[in-house]
Amino acid sequence: MKRVERMTPIMRTIHWMNAVCMIVAVATGLYIGYPYYQTFIADPAVDKYVMAWNRWGHFIAAIIFDVTAILIGYLYLFSRFEKPYKKILPTKKNFIEFCEVFFNLITFNRRKKFDSTHSDSYNIMFFTLFHILLVFMLLTGLQLYVHGLASGHSSIGAWWPWMLHFATDWTLYVFGGNMGVRIAHHTTMYLILMWVMCHIYYQIWRTIFWREGDIGIVFSGHKFVEDKEEDKKEEKKQD
Repeated sequence: MKRVERMTPIMRTIHWMNAVCMIVAVATGLYIGYPYYQTFIADPAVDKYVMAWNRWGHFIAAIIFDVTAILIGYLYLFSRFEKPYKKILPTKKNFIEFCEVFFNLITFNRRKKFDSTHSDSYNIMFFTLFHILLVFMLLTGLQLYVHGLASGHSSIGAWWPWMLHFATDWTLYVFGGNMGVRIAHHTTMYLILMWVMCHIYYQIWRTIFWREGDIGIVFSGHKFVEDKEEDKKEEKKQD
C-alpha cells in the first residue's frame, strides 16, 4: 500500500468550518422560522434578546459560508493541488468514469473499473451539487435579510442594501414574492441535510468496501491505496 495525499490543510479547514457553520445555521434558522425553545425561557428581560442572538449567529454562519464558497470556487479552478473542474467537464472519459463509479456503488464493489487513488467524476459532481445548493441557499437567505432593511439603509451605508437587492431580487420574481423565497430557502435546507446524510454514508461505504481509509481523509488529509507498480516489481522478481 502507498500513501496518497487527498486534502490539503486549507481544504480540511474549510470542510470543518462548513460542518460547524451548517450546524449553527440549521439550529438558528429553525429557531428564526419557529422559536422552538422560546417557551423554556422564563425571564422576559432575557427572552427579548434570544431572537436577536439567533439572527446574529445565523448571519455570521452565512458570512463564513460566503467566504468559503468564494475560496472553494477559486480552488476549483486554480488549485495547484488538483483542479476539480477537470472532472466535471462533459468529456467521454469523465462520463465513463462517472458511470463506472456509480456501477461500483450499486453492485457493492463487485465491479471496480476505475482508479480510486484521486477524486473521481462521480464524487466531484456530488460535491458540485452541494456547492450549487449552498450558493442558492445563500442568495435566498440574503434576500430575506435585505427584506428587513425596508428603509434601504444600513449601519455601513446604503451601498450594502443596494448590492444585495441587485444580486438577489430575481428570487422574488422566480418564487412569487417573499413567502416563496422563504419556502425555497427552507426547502433547500432539507435538501442540504439529505446531501449531508448521503455524503457521510458514502464515505463510510467507501471505507468499508474499498479498504483504503477514505474516512480518514478529512482528518489526516491522506488515504492508502494499492501500489500496483510495487506489485509488478514483485511479480517480475518471482518470474
